[in-house]
Amino acid sequence: MADERERVLVAGGTGFVGRRLCEDLTAAGAEVTAVARRIPDFPLPCRLLVLDVTTASPGELAEVIDSVRPHTVVNAIGSNWGIAERDMETNCAVPTRRLLDALRRTACRPYVVHLGSVLEYGPTPPGESTRTASPPRPTTAYGKAKLAASRAVLEAAAEGVVDVGVLRIANVAGPGTPAVSLLGRVAGRLAEAVARDMLPAVVELSQLRAHRDYVDVRDVSDAVLAATRARVPGLVVPVGRGEAVAVRWLVDLLVEVSGVPAEVRELPAAATGAAGDDWIQVDPEPARELLGWTAVRSLRESVSGLWADTLRSHGIHGRVQM
Repeated sequence: MADERERVLVAGGTGFVGRRLCEDLTAAGAEVTAVARRIPDFPLPCRLLVLDVTTASPGELAEVIDSVRPHTVVNAIGSNWGIAERDMETNCAVPTRRLLDALRRTACRPYVVHLGSVLEYGPTPPGESTRTASPPRPTTAYGKAKLAASRAVLEAAAEGVVDVGVLRIANVAGPGTPAVSLLGRVAGRLAEAVARDMLPAVVELSQLRAHRDYVDVRDVSDAVLAATRARVPGLVVPVGRGEAVAVRWLVDLLVEVSGVPAEVRELPAAATGAAGDDWIQVDPEPARELLGWTAVRSLRESVSGLWADTLRSHGIHGRVQM
């Protein structure tokens, strides 16, 4: 960091990625302020401002930003975990537009790192990689809402309102994975079976036909830190490991790492409304060239971190061989 401590405001600072980012930025010597709509049930290593960006007026939000005088604003708002399709626009796009309206009013001019999603690109043919220049054609409600947010940021950048970099993030795993996500649900079911001595565990899931690029949350945090330092205006880059893996294989890896005897059952598609085959694989070269970043953690490290975190949250100590 420079002689003057880097000041960073993280919108969505108590979410999966935001929380990790606050921890890592603080550890790197930054003066971090997290913004979230409510006080979390876990400690943060930084200052917290409780504010709902979705409903706050642009003037109110501008005052908050100017009170912090951040060098960088990271927009980590907009998860799809446990959110109904009808609420995706409100959850993902509206807060970003509010943030941009506020930045039009601020006295300070921070660099903005906006966290998007590779789902903004839409379906990719099996075997191909999502690239920076790939035309966005999202098919999911989440992908469409995240694309609307990214476009708003890039349009504001073109107008000269903000200097911005956009990171389109692949599927994220690792410690802190939300309990309502696929891997979070599997880990939770395994832990419950251990806690209740109901072994082997039975895990029922929708059909797992997708191949996805999963990246560790700690690597994602490193990519964001790299983007805050690179400060490349107009940057748009996908962030992932560069490898699509079968989701069923990843679930089986989690079961293996847990050491819990388990049977994973995939329910018929007709009973679950499961979607057809899909493929997401990120081209890692742009992030390497523009940010000097590449993912370094294996998926085994990711699910091991998730499993250790799940055991702690369930109060299980020393009962499962890792």
